[in-house]
Amino acid sequence: MWSHVLSGATRLPLVLAMALAAALCGPAYAAVPTVDPDATTPPPREHHPHPRQAGQQEDGRARPRGGHHHDAAEPHGAAPLGKAVAGKSDPKGRPPEPAAAAPPAPKPVPVAPVPPAAKETTRDTGEPPPKIPRFAALKTDETNMRKGPGQRYPIEWVYQRHDLPVEVEREYDVWRYVRDPDGVEGWVHQVTLSDRRTFVVQGKDAMLRADARDSASAVALLKVGVIGRLRECAEGSQWCQAQVAGYKGYLRRDQFWGLLPDEVLSPS
Repeated sequence: MWSHVLSGATRLPLVLAMALAAALCGPAYAAVPTVDPDATTPPPREHHPHPRQAGQQEDGRARPRGGHHHDAAEPHGAAPLGKAVAGKSDPKGRPPEPAAAAPPAPKPVPVAPVPPAAKETTRDTGEPPPKIPRFAALKTDETNMRKGPGQRYPIEWVYQRHDLPVEVEREYDVWRYVRDPDGVEGWVHQVTLSDRRTFVVQGKDAMLRADARDSASAVALLKVGVIGRLRECAEGSQWCQAQVAGYKGYLRRDQFWGLLPDEVLSPS
């Protein structure tokens, strides 16, 4: 009995010592909150397939059934049925029949002109056009990206990420040619875009810090795919003030996508 009591008494200090050592040697950032992309958030975009209808070519024209159509082969030197050969007399001595007049060629069907590759939107306000390229954010939870600047063009992608930053590269009337963080490009309507400046963490996780220094205390660990708000980017500084949910701090410019090189953002 006494041996069991002594064994328990010697084991208790050892357990306490091990717990103290683990607490002292643990990672210093263990208490830093981690911000993950919402698990319920759908993927940033979904492909919108448009299967070609049977009997259509790539340009939408109807493809003839049974391959290419050719006229039936005719014997050499024989005139087609219902046609007369000019310059030949009838075997009975009658004068030659005049050659049949060829029907007029059909007029070509006019084709709608393709819009130019880039064209600045005309403005009656006298204000200069906005800078190109520039960044914007998706305003709605469902944004259609089309192959061309108009409703008649097919939808290529459907975006489902509110505030996702995109780079505006061209303008045509009310349509904007944009590029997303993965390099996918296409046309979206201007009403689906906002001037709100946002960013997305890419490549690897980013640490949001309390000050514009690498040695500053950590505020939150931002996982890849997290979208946040840009508050200020000072001239000549490699840091931007940012906010993600309830966390505010500073991020280095090379830790996110959504900012032009050396771009300056006023406080917002």
